[in-house]
Amino acid sequence: MRARPISPGLVVEELCERIAAASPGRWLRVAVDGAPPAGPGRLADSLVERVRARGRAVLRVSARDFLRPASLRYEFGRYDPDVFYDEWLDENGLVREVLGPLEPGGTGKVLPSLWDSVRDRATRARYVTLPAGGVLLLDGSLLLGRGLPFDLTVHLSMSPAALARRTPDDERWTLPAYTRYENEARPTARADVAIKMDDPGHPALILAAD
Repeated sequence: MRARPISPGLVVEELCERIAAASPGRWLRVAVDGAPPAGPGRLADSLVERVRARGRAVLRVSARDFLRPASLRYEFGRYDPDVFYDEWLDENGLVREVLGPLEPGGTGKVLPSLWDSVRDRATRARYVTLPAGGVLLLDGSLLLGRGLPFDLTVHLSMSPAALARRTPDDERWTLPAYTRYENEARPTARADVAIKMDDPGHPALILAAD
């Protein structure tokens, strides 16, 4: 694997340029994927105003607002990494309410959140309409390799050692799921853009992967 060191600010600028220029006049569904310590939510947040400044409407959505109810997530226990990998995300809900409406010929009418996993109840969010040519910025973990219809994918990669070091003790049970993700989905090779984030202050753009 080859990587080019890049400043955090330049990461944002390069992604914004790519997003702003992609599929003009059409919706663009962008996934920013990575384990929580890699900061996919922070990166997606940092893109919002800069993409808007380049003339495209933006809708910000998080995959964590499309998890299944606790009764389904914890059916086989609270700390099962395979269930975490396979079953926590409500893929059908995410496609139905967010990604599908932004298909060519879609309505553009999107539900920005579906389920509050902390309170374990529906968020009762209202639908919003993303104008034609608008950009969906969706952050989340374990998103790639599921067949979800994204137009541009960004993966924030971390070595197993860095991920283990930066994962809080009460979330370390999820680490086998990320190992499985690397082995099965190969997100670094699959993503349109991959960025190494072992040190958030010193990211590196991955140029090639084995």
